[in-house]
Amino acid sequence: MMPALAVKRWAEELGFLACGVTTPAPSARAAFFDEWLARGYGGTMRYLNRQARKRKDPRLIDAAARSIVVVLDNYYYDADAENGAVPDVPNAVRIARYGHAADYHDVIGRRLASLADRLRQAGARHARTYADAGPVPERELAERAGLGWIGKNTMLIRPGAGSFFFIGSIFTDLELEPDLPFEGDRCGSCTRCLDACPTAAFVAPRLLDATRCISYLTIEQKGPIPEALVPQLDGWAFGCDVCNDVCPWNVKFAERTSVPDYLPRGGSPITAETFEEMDDTEFAERYRDTPLLRPGVAGMRRNVRAAAASRPS
Repeated sequence: MMPALAVKRWAEELGFLACGVTTPAPSARAAFFDEWLARGYGGTMRYLNRQARKRKDPRLIDAAARSIVVVLDNYYYDADAENGAVPDVPNAVRIARYGHAADYHDVIGRRLASLADRLRQAGARHARTYADAGPVPERELAERAGLGWIGKNTMLIRPGAGSFFFIGSIFTDLELEPDLPFEGDRCGSCTRCLDACPTAAFVAPRLLDATRCISYLTIEQKGPIPEALVPQLDGWAFGCDVCNDVCPWNVKFAERTSVPDYLPRGGSPITAETFEEMDDTEFAERYRDTPLLRPGVAGMRRNVRAAAASRPS
């Protein structure tokens, strides 16, 4: 079995915040996931039902894999200092931090591919990368790889770093020494994330009704945003940072990313008028390499209208 120290060193050289190793053993949260789906908390994300068997048993994702390398990629920046927050512009809406930058799938994907190449140079015949795509239970794998614990807001939280990071993984046939799983819950009695959620999306600690989550409503939701939830959007038109922003682990420890592509690109703020006269071609040209491409111009028009309606007059 190959020690994982070299892999972690390569990950650090590529700019990843942290790296750990686990095995493709079955999930310990399979029953919880089944119940979550049965309650309808996944909303229109029907792909989760189709992927359920693989999400509960990573061995089914890639039969050749003997180890899973998991990395964290910090995307945090001070939104106020770097113009990511709502500017002092009439009708401006809120966009989650990562929405102001390049598409994170591409940013982390390129560096994951480089890390996979290193694994092949070390003898791997197989190294398959995933970055927030596919049936990968990323947060649980990261917890099993010793990288942090799953907090009450369902985000992975890393001591001394917080939770503003993306999770990537590489399924490989290399036999790497696995890390010990992260043990313990360091949220303690804190409920700031639960209390701050604008739409009260948390049914209980670590139990999210995605159909009420602003990130779901503005990215995954098919069809109109429910009228009852529109007034609670608090100006968010794409994603939401609230449960991360209020977390003490981020308040105390989150540091500016070292990856330039995760910093905001600037440009004109998005307002209630931004997408009203924009067609598909112009939208694709302007936002083709950003996360905003996913909802498309019709989705962003819907989102901005709802977000603008939720702002205090």
